[in-house]
This record gives sequence, structure tokens and C-alpha cells, in this order.
Amino acid sequence: MAVLCYVQGLPVGYMAIALAILASMGGFIFGYDTGQISDILIMDDFLLRFGTCTTPGVSSTCSFSTVREGLIVGLLSIGTLAGALIGAPTADFLGRRYAMSAECLMFAVGVIIQITSTHVWQQFAVGRLISGLGIGALSAAVPMYQAETAPSQIRGTLTATYQLFITFGILVAYCISIGARDISGAGSWQTVVGISFVWPAILGFGILFMPESPRWLTAHGRYDEARLSLAAGRGVPRSEVEDHFIINREIEEMREAVEYEKSVQSGWADCFTFERKQLYRTLLISTLQMFQQLTGANYFFYYGASVFKSVGISDSYITQIILGAVNFGCTFGGLYVMETFGRRRPLIVGGVWQSVWLFVFAAAGTAKDPAENKSIGKLMIVSACLFILGYAMTWAPGVWILVGETFPTRTRAKQAAISTASNWLWNFLLAFFTPFIVSAIQFRYGFVFAACNLTGAVIVYFFLYESSDLSLESVDMMYGDPYCKPWTSAKWAPPGFNSRQDLIEQQRAAESHKPLATGVEEARIEKTDEPANKV
Repeated sequence: MAVLCYVQGLPVGYMAIALAILASMGGFIFGYDTGQISDILIMDDFLLRFGTCTTPGVSSTCSFSTVREGLIVGLLSIGTLAGALIGAPTADFLGRRYAMSAECLMFAVGVIIQITSTHVWQQFAVGRLISGLGIGALSAAVPMYQAETAPSQIRGTLTATYQLFITFGILVAYCISIGARDISGAGSWQTVVGISFVWPAILGFGILFMPESPRWLTAHGRYDEARLSLAAGRGVPRSEVEDHFIINREIEEMREAVEYEKSVQSGWADCFTFERKQLYRTLLISTLQMFQQLTGANYFFYYGASVFKSVGISDSYITQIILGAVNFGCTFGGLYVMETFGRRRPLIVGGVWQSVWLFVFAAAGTAKDPAENKSIGKLMIVSACLFILGYAMTWAPGVWILVGETFPTRTRAKQAAISTASNWLWNFLLAFFTPFIVSAIQFRYGFVFAACNLTGAVIVYFFLYESSDLSLESVDMMYGDPYCKPWTSAKWAPPGFNSRQDLIEQQRAAESHKPLATGVEEARIEKTDEPANKV
């Protein structure tokens, strides 16, 4: 173990980065599966095998009915919805790491069912359903594991790597599809689907060599292992673990939180109580997950190839790659934005930005036929790219960060599952009904998404609390403070600190063992059981 760098005066170890990146392979699996289906739907052999053809053997005469296309795309989301709900008890029972390994195996079973399909489209759709079970469970476990293991000073960045890898998976799927489309016969789409085996193998095997969540270990009374897990994330040598101030303070916070939680029976019903705004938090993050889908991003990712084909683009595969590259590249900016500007401001600004460009996209496509007017088609592509730019830097990573850091330890897995299930429910609804809606209102669909983006920004302003720079235990305290309001929450700090900045300064001073600017004696800080110093 070694210290990689210091953030706000506190050490961050190499292991913290390694485990966040490896766990993010769960996001890559989801992204790859999302990206591949758009191109597979227009591959010649796939159309011949599973579509309806007016002239047998001629792919140009083949197509999918809106119901069949919606089910092939959308059944994955039904699986992910169920998977997100079973992911909570699985992660609590097996631990975060073993749960992820089991979920990778589930995904691989679905891939086998898909690539062994010959002419029955229902089998392919069922394979996506089963793969979805694994993806959904991973989508609940991964952000939770990342948030529980990451140092609070870079928790936003490390949790956002989940979304970064989703975008990377989408881009890789587009690139592999364009390379595989000319393979003769079923090899074209089977290659794209079959490569999916690689990603769960990396995650399912590699995660076993990573530390378990210290909060999960603490909840199960394994305090020595929890210390070592925290030390790995901080880059603290084993010889210094017992006497290290930061490790002892964080363990004490977790221990007290766990003891409190043990005194309170926690079940699914506890996600909907009024105590410490539990119901409020469950509904808030579930609503934000819904609006992440209603931004309209998956309209382009699921049906992008079909959309740009209707715009008159000669090679829609290339356009997909451009969108995917913009999405992936801009997510790096999202890591910086979410860590630098917190959670509230990026989501509000992002909602407005995305709304503007969706309005341009819809207005241009409605004013003139883009298939006949090339300038309109180019404007629509540019506006789609600018929309993706804003989405990738704000709503895409931001909502997944909030899933990991908003809930208390005792119900985090369950509330993360409920809120993530909301994402997958709306994912399915959009995937299934989009063909019907587009056939009825064409590009005016963009106006609907534009309105949803504005609504999401308003909800963030009035209801979301600012959780950046706080430990997970302090976030729980903030939501339980009746005097803290969402629009003033950026200034909130735990008892014993004058402000959020004072909290950061005291952490720096504690690490370097220097007198504090606020005049609090160093000796007092070293008393880890002092309530005033809880972070």
C-alpha cells in the first residue's frame, strides 16, 4: 500500500483508485450492452433471422414491428429492474464483492442464450432479460461499493467512474459493431454479443482481490478488517493502522452509526419512514433516477442508428461513433465538474443546457424534413452532440454519485435498489414505447424531453441537499437537521465546525497535527469519541 496523493491535506492511496476503476467494469458491462443493440438491429443477418421480410432472403425488405423492436430492446430493462431489487439483499448477505461476482455470472448466462439463438427472436429477447438481471444488480452494488470504500474527499470522482465506464462501454460497442458488420452470416451480431463475455470475467474475478467495503465489514463486527480496508484506500501502511488518526476517526464514526442502526430494526419499510427524511430521500433519488432517463439520452443510445438513418446520414454507424466519443470524452469533464462544483449546481445548469439543445433538435426536425434538407440534418446532429456534452458532464455521473452517498448505512442497499429500479423502470418504458411515440410525433419527441430536463432542474433546486465534501455519516446528519434547507445546504457542516470550509481545514490540520485555524486544540481532535469532531 502507498499514498498516491493528498487531497485537502488527507492521503489517498493507489488502492482507492484501483478498486473504483475495477468496480466500474459493472458500468462498462451496462454501457456495452446498451450500445450494441442499436447497431445490431440494423445488421443484415439479424434482420433476416428475426425480422419480417416481404422478400425472403433480401435484408433490405426486412423490418421489425414496433412491438418486436420494443421488446428486443426493452426486455433488458425489465431484467435490470428485477435485478436492482434483488441486488440489495444479495449485497447485504454476501458482501459487496461476492455479490458482484455472482451477478457477473448471471450476465454471462444471458449472453449464452443470446448467441445460441438461430431464428427465434423471443430467445434472443429472453437472453437480454436474463443478462439484465445481472446488470441491474450490479447497478445497485457498484456505486454503493465505490461510495463506501472511497475517501470522502474524492468520493464524487471515484463514484462517477461508474458513469465514465458506461460511456466507454457504449463507445467500444459502437466501434466493435462497425468492425463486425461486414462479417458474413450470424458472425456479425454474434461477435458483438459474444465479446460481452470478456467484461464480466474481468470484474467477477478481479474484484475478489480488492478490499471489502469497510462499512459492510463494520456492520458485521469485523473491525480489524474494516481498518485494513480503510488503510488500503488511504495508502496507510499496516504498521500505522492502529494509531492513525484518520483511520480511527472513520472507524469510530462507522461503529457508532452501526450501533445506532442495530438499535433500530431496519427492513424495507424503513426506507419509507419519516425519521431523518427516509421517505424524502427514497422518493428524491428515485425521482432523479427517473428524470435521468427522461433527459432523452437513451433515445439516442438505443435508437441512434435508426434516428440518424432517418435524418439522411449515409452511414449511421459513423454518427453513432461520433455521439459515443462525445459522450465518453465529456464524461472526463464530468468527473472534474462534480468534484469541483458539488452536486446541485451542475445538475441545475445541466438540465437547462440539455433542454435548450433538445428544443433545437426537435424544432429543426419538425420545421423541415431532415432527409431532404442536409443543413437541417447537420444541425440536428450538432444539437444532439451538444446535448450529449451537457448530459455526460452533469446528469449522467451526478445521479449515480447521489445513489451511493445519500442514504444511511442501515438501509443504503435497499434504498439504492429502489432508486435504481426506478431508473430501469423508466429505461424500459422509454425503450419499449419510443418506436410507437416516434411513429406518431416524429422529432417532436424532443420537446417532451426538453420539458423533462427543465422539470428535473427545478426539482434539484427545491429538494436536493448538497452532499459534497461530507462523510456518508455526515450526509445522514444533514438530512436529519430540521434547520437545513436544500438551497442553503452547501453551507451546512456537522456540529463543531463553523462551515464546510472549516471542516476541510480541520481535516488538513488533523492530518498534519498542526494547531487549527479555529483555535480548537489538537489534543481535543485526537479524542475520537468527542461528538463535536464528528465528520
